[in-house]
Amino acid sequence: MPGRTDADQEQRPAPDEIERLKDEVRRLRENQERLNAGAQIASENAREPEPPPPLRRSFIREHPVGAAAGLILFIAALAAAFLYWTYAQTFEDTDDAQIDGHLNAISTRIDGTVAAVHVVENQYVNQGDLLVELDPRDAEVALQRAQANLAQAQAQIRVEAPSVPITTATTQTSIATTTAGVVNAEAAVAQAQREHDARLAAVRQAEANNARAQADLVRYAALVKKDEVSQQDYDQHVAAAKSAAAEVESARAAAEAAQRGIEQRQAALQQARSQLNQAAVTAPEQMTAQKATVEWRRAGAATAQSALEEAKLNLSYTKIVAPVAGMVGRKAVEVGQRVQPGQQLLSIIPLDDIWVTANFKEAQLRHMRPGQKATIHVDAFDQDFDGYVESMPPATAARFSILPPENASGNYVKVVQRLPVRLRFRPGLSPDHRLRPGMSVVPKVWVK
Repeated sequence: MPGRTDADQEQRPAPDEIERLKDEVRRLRENQERLNAGAQIASENAREPEPPPPLRRSFIREHPVGAAAGLILFIAALAAAFLYWTYAQTFEDTDDAQIDGHLNAISTRIDGTVAAVHVVENQYVNQGDLLVELDPRDAEVALQRAQANLAQAQAQIRVEAPSVPITTATTQTSIATTTAGVVNAEAAVAQAQREHDARLAAVRQAEANNARAQADLVRYAALVKKDEVSQQDYDQHVAAAKSAAAEVESARAAAEAAQRGIEQRQAALQQARSQLNQAAVTAPEQMTAQKATVEWRRAGAATAQSALEEAKLNLSYTKIVAPVAGMVGRKAVEVGQRVQPGQQLLSIIPLDDIWVTANFKEAQLRHMRPGQKATIHVDAFDQDFDGYVESMPPATAARFSILPPENASGNYVKVVQRLPVRLRFRPGLSPDHRLRPGMSVVPKVWVK
């Protein structure tokens, strides 16, 4: 304000101080109110307690019949709960179950062209009924070729078989001939040895005669010089000495010829012995070779016989018959179709050999045993059938899956496993064969 001095402005309190004083006043008022409230509560507690209200009349006294009925209903509910609990302990059931059966896949064992189809979808066939026919002409030609091959192989056996005794006789004759040749050669060697010995004796005799003739010649030469003998006598002894020397040479030549004869006879003996050894060695080999040839021909005939049997089987395979009785399903064959070995043509489902595969939880198998009675409820007909437990499973269904669980890897989470239990229907329960594989059922196995 223009008329105020600086001293007046210093005496006026600051705004912060004013706010502090207001907060102090507010706290004092709140404390006063708390004190007043505490005093009021203390005065109320100091008053005398009011008497409780009078008790009302009990519901049981007012409604005895309703109370009795309620008690009876409560006891009946407890009894019913106990009876149901007891009943539930006598069986195990599951809705994870279905009817199973054999699905016989019919396929061809040879390739060929379909000539006729004798069945239609959903048709009932008996065992041995003709289903499909293939064109048999190729199989018939193959059968004729196999028969011709067998006849040829049998003819070769008839040609080769007589050669075995012929070979036997020939080898035996060869052995006997060579044996006789050896004996003759040995005799010839002995004869040549004796002749050589005789020639040696003749040589020794000629040498002795020659020595005597040469000695006589020397004596007569001395006597003829003394004219004690005639020239004629001396000439005779000279001729005798020359003749004796010639005889020695002749005897020696004959001895040498006899020695060469011995060597020739020994060579002939060695050759005869070689021929005998060769005949003795080769004879079994010739027999073995000839017998092996015959056996080879027989093996060829056996092969041809097998080919003939195979051709007969292939011809029989051109007619495809039903291996079992049942309903035809999934027919995928038509006339004129070219089929290959192993190709599925249709399926046959036997309706008189069906069962139930019930996938029970593992805890439900605690008291389940083969042979126990079972009640099978078929959803399709809303009807119960009598049955029994045929067998227990070897493992859980998860173990037979393509990728079985591996609990040792990763984090483990416990999952309740199911095991496929096989149940059988009592015989004669479905004479009209209304039950079909794949139908949903709810089996109940009475374990107690």
